[in-house]
Amino acid sequence: MRRTVAALLDIEIDEATNLEFKIAVTRAPGVELLETMSFVHDGNPLEPREITAEHGTRIHLLDCAPGKLIVSYDATVIGRAEPLSVSDYDVSKYLRPSRYAEADKFFGFVAGQFDLATPPAELLLEVTRWVSTHLSYVPGTSRGTDSAVDTLLAGAGVCRDYSHLTISLLRAVGIPARLVAVYAPGCDPMDFHAVVEANIDHVWRVVDATQLAPRSNLVRISTGRDAADTAFLDNHGGSITLHASEVRAVVDGVLDNDDYATLTSIG
Repeated sequence: MRRTVAALLDIEIDEATNLEFKIAVTRAPGVELLETMSFVHDGNPLEPREITAEHGTRIHLLDCAPGKLIVSYDATVIGRAEPLSVSDYDVSKYLRPSRYAEADKFFGFVAGQFDLATPPAELLLEVTRWVSTHLSYVPGTSRGTDSAVDTLLAGAGVCRDYSHLTISLLRAVGIPARLVAVYAPGCDPMDFHAVVEANIDHVWRVVDATQLAPRSNLVRISTGRDAADTAFLDNHGGSITLHASEVRAVVDGVLDNDDYATLTSIG
C-alpha cells in the first residue's frame, strides 16, 4: 500500500509564543516513510525541535516571534504499519476519565443502553453503531472545549465529538479506548480526522462512528487520551490566528471498501 499525505498551515503570530505541531506521520515498523517538512517565518526558514511522545507521536516545537508562519508537510507512506503493542499501563490509563472523555459520567447511562454481558468485540461494534445513529455530523455545531457530555446533549458534532463520545461509552462499559488523529484518504470533507482505538483481546482495534473514510487506509499521526493529547496545533503563551489549513490524503489505486462491521487495525 502506498499513501500520500500533506498538510499546509497559514498562521499569523500576533505575540511571541511557543507552538507545538502534531502533523507528522508516526514512524512505525513495517512502513517506509519519505517526508519533508518546512517552517517559514516571514520568508525565513526556521528549524523546529522534535520530541517523541507515547506511541510514537511526534511533536515539533517552535519558538516564534510575531509575523507570518507557513508550515508545510508532505509524506509518502509505503507499506502497512505493524500494530502497536498493548501494555498493562495502557489498559489502566485508557479506562480512566479524561478532559474530553469523562467516562465516569456515563456509568448509569450505559447500564440502561447496552447489555454489559455482551462479549467485548461485539460490544465495541454495538457502541460504535449507537454513536453513529444517535449523532448528526454537522460542522460548526461544536466548540473546541466541548466534551462527550456536551456532544450527547447536542446530538451533533464532527469527528472529534464522535470520537470523544465513543471513547467515553467504551470506557464506561469497561473497554479501554483512546483517540487517534489520522490522515484519512477518502474522507469528505477532507481534514485532519479523529478515530477511536479500543483494546480487544490485547489488540488495538480501530472504529469510526462517522464512517467518513475506510479504516484500512488510515495513517496514524498522534495517539492519546483525547483531543488534549492529539491536537494538530497547540499554542503556549502569545496570541495567534490560524488563517487557513489544508489537508490532503490519497492512496495509489482504489480506496478499500469498509462495511464498518468488522474488526480491523490502523496500519
